[in-house]
This record gives sequence, C-alpha cells and structure tokens, in this order.
Amino acid sequence: MKDRQVEHPPPPEPPHAHTGMSEKNAKRSQDPADPSSDAPKLQTSMARKDYKAQLRLLQVELVKLQRHFINCGDRILVILEGRDAAGKDGSIKRIVEHLSPRETRVVALGKPSDRDRSGWYFQRFVPYLPVAEELVLFNRSWYNRAGVEHVMGFCTKAEHEEFMTSVPKFEEMLVNSGIKLLKYYLDISKKEQVKRLAERARDPLKQWKNSPIDAVAVQRWKAYSDARDAMLLRTHTTAAPWHLVRTDNKRLARLNLMRDMLSRLHYAGKNLKLVQPDTQIVFEYSADCIAAKRLAS
Repeated sequence: MKDRQVEHPPPPEPPHAHTGMSEKNAKRSQDPADPSSDAPKLQTSMARKDYKAQLRLLQVELVKLQRHFINCGDRILVILEGRDAAGKDGSIKRIVEHLSPRETRVVALGKPSDRDRSGWYFQRFVPYLPVAEELVLFNRSWYNRAGVEHVMGFCTKAEHEEFMTSVPKFEEMLVNSGIKLLKYYLDISKKEQVKRLAERARDPLKQWKNSPIDAVAVQRWKAYSDARDAMLLRTHTTAAPWHLVRTDNKRLARLNLMRDMLSRLHYAGKNLKLVQPDTQIVFEYSADCIAAKRLAS
C-alpha cells in the first residue's frame, strides 16, 4: 500500500501582502495605540432597536447562568468601580432585571459609621459576601479607600497604604475559599462625566444620585486619575485581575460588560458566539494601558 501523503497548506500571507506596505508599517498600522493605526476603530454608537435585541439575548444568558450556579451551589461576586456617573447603576439594573431576587443581591453601602471606623476595614463588607447559590454585585466596594476616601482625605496616608498592601491578600483568600470574583473598573472621559453630572442635576428623578462629592468630582479629575492608576497597578493580581470598561456609550458598555461576565463564568448551554465582548470596549488591565491611552486621562 502506498504511503499516504499529507498535504500541508501554504503558510498564511501576512496581512500587508496585497497592500504594498512594508512589514514594519503594516505592524504599525495595526497598533490601536498609534493614532495613524488601521486597527479596528472603537464603536461609539448603537441603534436603540439593536441594543434592545442584544440586551434581551444577553439577559437570557444571565438567566441560564443563574440556573446553573443555583444547581451547582456556586458563589459569584462582581465588583463595579468607577468615577461618578460612569454607569454603575444602569449596568447593574440591566444585569439583575430578570434574575431571581432570592439569589441575587446588590450591595451599595453608605459611609461607614463610627463603629465601622473603629474595626478592621474589611469587616463591614464580609457579611455581604455571597453564600452558596448567590450572585452578589457590589456597587462600589472596599475600593472606596483607594479612590474617594484617598482623594477626599477621608483616610490617612497610613490607612491607604495598609489597604493597598492588604487587599490582594484579602481577595486571594476569597478566591481560595471558592468565590468567583470579577472586578470591573468603569472608565469615563472627563467630557462625558461633565455632561452626565449636569443632566443628573437637572433630572428630578435622579436627585437621589446627587451628593456633595459630585460637586468636586470634575475639579479633582487629575487626583482621581492618579488614584485609579495606583489602584489598578497595585491591586491587579493573577487571582483577582481588573477588567476595564469604556463607558462613554452606555449601551455598548452595558452589553459588553454582560458579555465579558458571561464569557468568564462557566454555565450550561452557553452561546459562545453571543458572549464574546468587544475588546476595544472591555479589556484586562495591563501596565501599558496608561501609556497606550486606553484609559481616560
């Protein structure tokens, strides 16, 4: 019997093969950090009809996820951080809209009491951690100490440093205990934050969102940016990595946040094609994010 010959396909041509571009310039053209790049552009708008259709499909996936973690006894914790008006409330509202309230909790703690201040910093958050069969979303979390408390002088430098040193160990304990921990920082541009805060101040249905902190959020933009950068650098770990969400477009941010959540959690019947996020909108933090201008500065 003759030996069967295996045909090997020719090596793929480089993407610049038919463009007349040098390899060096071709690589440069695909660099999203390069202003002259030909890399995929960031999508900045979406029709309401398309948004509603995609939202429904993703909410169906979230129901599948909940059915799975109830059956398996999983514990899921999602942390949402970000500047004022970055879209945390709206994102959480769409995530939990069709989930069972018995197994879904949203935690948004107020300012700490005198008793809270006298105890271990993480102590007041521990009672709200998920138990078996629960999904818990923190609308802001212990990371207040790295952001607003640090910028506004609500904690000392020593307390801030202690937090930055302790939080990776604390989160590693949570993960080792079996909690599935997802951390998201919702990033908004200064221009969009100014616009949303102004709209919030005029809207009689959103007065509950207004606070004295809002008044100085834009004034202290640089201080908040520096605090964000330090937080991401020092608390992004293998056990508990940060993922960043560009939120200037609310619809795209909500959909891609949901997609990323669903893509990172195991559940039966997952629609793999549907849950792939746009990596121009949601992406994992890396030390070069700032230099590459992937975050608002």
